[in-house]
Amino acid sequence: MDLKQHAKTAAKVQPIARVDANWRRWIAENLMLGLHPSALTPILTQAGIPATEAQSEIETALRSPYLQGARRLANRLAKRDWTLSIQATLNKLGKQEVPRRERLSGDDFLEQHYRLNRPVIITGMLDHFPARTKWNLDYFEQQFNERMVEVQFGRDADAQYELNSIAHKRQLPFGEYVRMVRDSGRSNDFYMTANNDSRNRDSLKELWNDVGTLPEYLDEDPERRGFFWFGPAGTVTPFHHDLTNNFMAQIIGRKRVRLIAPSELPKLYNFRHCFTDVDGRNIDLQRFPAMAGVQVLDCVLEPGEILFLPVGWWHFVEALDISVTLAMTNFRWHNDFYSNYPPDHDF
Repeated sequence: MDLKQHAKTAAKVQPIARVDANWRRWIAENLMLGLHPSALTPILTQAGIPATEAQSEIETALRSPYLQGARRLANRLAKRDWTLSIQATLNKLGKQEVPRRERLSGDDFLEQHYRLNRPVIITGMLDHFPARTKWNLDYFEQQFNERMVEVQFGRDADAQYELNSIAHKRQLPFGEYVRMVRDSGRSNDFYMTANNDSRNRDSLKELWNDVGTLPEYLDEDPERRGFFWFGPAGTVTPFHHDLTNNFMAQIIGRKRVRLIAPSELPKLYNFRHCFTDVDGRNIDLQRFPAMAGVQVLDCVLEPGEILFLPVGWWHFVEALDISVTLAMTNFRWHNDFYSNYPPDHDF
């Protein structure tokens, strides 16, 4: 907890007779953060705790074998952060861009990108997809007008709309949704995403007949053809990382993508699951000072291109136009990185 903020809060409360469990957690947390014990005493006394009791509690915490054990764990985490910082520093020696490769072979993709956890934009590999020429708003409306689909709504009213995506689900006819996309202009308030897949895969099942195969990179399992993303210009998927490797196959419209390597994790303010509060549209260095110096790669994904998003890479996505994207995870190679993901998502 910020010391000044805690002091203001403490000044408003009535004096207390003893140090309770909340105060002990606060003492331990701030000692673990490296604050000198002398900086904590004034905060406690301002809250009404006698100076002798405050000093006694701090000394007890310093002698606690529990705190000493936690410090050893913190040292291990610091060592891991140091190791990650080596790769983060080395990354800055390369080109500050996501490379584009024309019709990249499966072997080259595996050796140069998949195995090395490096993003790449692949061009020329979606030309055989019927969706590239058939899909447009008129086609969607004419062929699937009455089909009931699920969409995320009310995103503008919730700063944590991705984390709370289940609460934003709503059903409506696909034709009605298409007309909303057509008429809305720029909006992030509604978006059909992979989180709506369980409902929409069956409702729009004929769409997958227009999706070709990519045997150079993907398995041929017909049940794992990908996830359908569809929304207006202005939709934003905030910075997060996936738990698998992922293809973003752009069918309609353009998307701006910002990427941050996994080695930058210690600076990403990742306090909950795979998300951060860092806004990709405007990285606030006053609020998030550790982001200074973090390497951010920017690219625009054009229709007909595939972006490879390696597992663990943070990405922010903003639709520049009305957009349709297919996300695919059924790679030919090992892609199970979620089975050993930490079960407790509070970091």
